[in-house]
Amino acid sequence: MIFLAILLSIWASLLANPLADAQINPVAMSLYPESQNVRKPAVAGSFYPSSAREINSMLDPWLHQSGGKAPQALIVPHAGYVFSGEVVASAFSRIPRGHSYKRIFMIGPSHQVGFAGASVDTQYSYAETPLGQVPIDVALGEELIKKGKGVFLSRRDAHDGEHCLEVQLPFLQKVFGDVPPIVPIIIGTQRLSLLRDIADVLKPYFTEDNLFIISSDFSHYPSYEDAKASDLYMADAICGGGLAEFIKALQHIDKMNYKGQDTAACGAAAIAVLLDIMDGKGRRYYQSDHVMYRNSGDSPYGDKDRVVGYNSIVITSDHLFNFSQEEKQAMIAAARSAIYSSLKLDYDGDDAPVGILKEKGYGVFVTLYLNGRLRGCIGRFVSDDSLHSTIREMAQSAAFEDPRFPALSRSEASRVDIEVSVLSPLKKISSIDEFKLGRDGIYMIKGSRHGTFLPQVAEETGWSTEEFLGHCAQDKAGIGYYGWKEADLYTYQSEVVKENEL
Repeated sequence: MIFLAILLSIWASLLANPLADAQINPVAMSLYPESQNVRKPAVAGSFYPSSAREINSMLDPWLHQSGGKAPQALIVPHAGYVFSGEVVASAFSRIPRGHSYKRIFMIGPSHQVGFAGASVDTQYSYAETPLGQVPIDVALGEELIKKGKGVFLSRRDAHDGEHCLEVQLPFLQKVFGDVPPIVPIIIGTQRLSLLRDIADVLKPYFTEDNLFIISSDFSHYPSYEDAKASDLYMADAICGGGLAEFIKALQHIDKMNYKGQDTAACGAAAIAVLLDIMDGKGRRYYQSDHVMYRNSGDSPYGDKDRVVGYNSIVITSDHLFNFSQEEKQAMIAAARSAIYSSLKLDYDGDDAPVGILKEKGYGVFVTLYLNGRLRGCIGRFVSDDSLHSTIREMAQSAAFEDPRFPALSRSEASRVDIEVSVLSPLKKISSIDEFKLGRDGIYMIKGSRHGTFLPQVAEETGWSTEEFLGHCAQDKAGIGYYGWKEADLYTYQSEVVKENEL
């Protein structure tokens, strides 16, 4: 209910305010004949130029070559180009030229109609701008509707006049030339339970093969200085946390009661979906960078008394290893085959080592779950054996040698879920300022006692940094809750392969 109350102001971002959402231009619309299979531009000539020459002239100075890692998601504004275009370009410039994606998921808030769920465009095969046409992945949209079981639908009235995704298309066309198929999604609800349902459906598609574009302006109509305070606070919350932190930031801004402010983020629902997906995948696997901030008061066309804020945020994957699907499957197969072999059970999978599993020197932890509860976890930080052999050894130890549990039985073997965590080398730290909760695991040594927590324990428990260290010291190392303060501390990172996600 708190989340709903805070987001009620999303719908206050109406087309009537020229700083954020310019009026639809009926003259511009009339330039394009009706076509059943092509979505014609609704806001060319108002939000952005109506000619290819003018679009190129405006966007070319803003878009720059990038050589960094390709983003997995962008958060960009959707106001008129004279207000927010340079901010949008700063994010799109992070896409390396020549890089390709399988699909581009475009997600934004509905400014037209409210409805319980998300509408995916399956009405058209192409979306058109003055720069040409962009293909729409209708088959994937229909797949989302089928998988969504009611939370995804297709409403033409949610897409036809909506500007929040259309204004991103010319940037895509400039960056890619031949744009990969897009999946346009408009969210018509603020209910947190529905947003999480939407995230659950989209989560399998949030991979490095696909790009997610989240369309959202930020503060609406406070003064210049209040907007800056609000917008930078929200950007820090998004870059530094997950969905829970984002909700707390919305609550904080609401309590600040900035004069004239209607909302802290008009696309809060779309941002919430992205953050919930990232939480589910593992927040430690992503790096979020705040690239640029402006508000409409920075434009010669706006004043500083009543402004709209624009942030651009780029999210990249921060994986230790880029395991292939074949390698991931081989890791789980190695663990399960080893357990079955010890129990003299037949294993009908292929557990042959492939790729990285043939290499030596990797630390590994194998974790077993039964009905969602821990059933065993054993590992080592270094190994002279191949990754394949180390996984097999740790799987057998987790199943039969974890002193907290009885040996795994034959009847349990087929029902356990397996996780394999491949570790980076240990790094000794001199201050907890060097430790990042959620990204790092901790290993502590004091005298003859030692203990560790894997990075994912932070996500599973919701502990703070001090709680994470205190419980490791007390529960795993046996040196007392504050014993970590006098222990030698080491950090490491892990890449987790989960059987139930393959």
